[in-house]
Amino acid sequence: MTTTDRTGLTLSGVTLRLGDGDATVTALDNVHLSVSPGELLAVVGPSGAGKSSLLAVAGVLTTPDEGTVTIDGRDVASMSAKDRAAYRRDHVGFVFQSGNLLPALTAVDQLRLVTNLSRKRVDDRSPEQLLADVGMAHRADRRPHQLSGGERQRVGIARALVGRPSLLLVDEPTAALDRARSHDVVRLLAEETKRSAVATVMVTHDQDVLEHCDRVVEMIDGRLSGN
Repeated sequence: MTTTDRTGLTLSGVTLRLGDGDATVTALDNVHLSVSPGELLAVVGPSGAGKSSLLAVAGVLTTPDEGTVTIDGRDVASMSAKDRAAYRRDHVGFVFQSGNLLPALTAVDQLRLVTNLSRKRVDDRSPEQLLADVGMAHRADRRPHQLSGGERQRVGIARALVGRPSLLLVDEPTAALDRARSHDVVRLLAEETKRSAVATVMVTHDQDVLEHCDRVVEMIDGRLSGN
């Protein structure tokens, strides 16, 4: 699939319940959401509002109890567990709070590992070029413990993009960063979202960085507003 064939992420009537019996909690309540290729969407809201559940469902990690989840027109919620795992590997990228990098690998080897494991075409840019584009060429041979928090996030973004995902899910990327580095990371995320024509969903508590996003929605008690 080329970037011109992408249609992004669509959640239609998605409901997710967690727990059993009297302890059942509705984590997502009839959620409708669309994110287009090249769009950076921020999801804000208090802790426990359902933001992590939203990422889990969108990222094909959890199957909703009701509703449909489509990525580039494919109904991923109805796939078998095996097919969901394969689709997630090939079409969904994740960026975590700490970068979630492998301690033993250098920055460039983090990306090379993805290209070696990928079963589909990877980004047109080489791992070295991707690192250069996120401002990390000079740190390509450094391991995670030799990088700052902002640098680890930059490598995490590059690693998530090297597999040419259709969907990029970002969980609190600025949680451990100061204000200046927070702006740098989210500005970079916005630039790479457009450059790679990927639909990006970012969960954040950081109100300062929302100016770099194309759209902002709020989640409260499992429901979205502003979309």
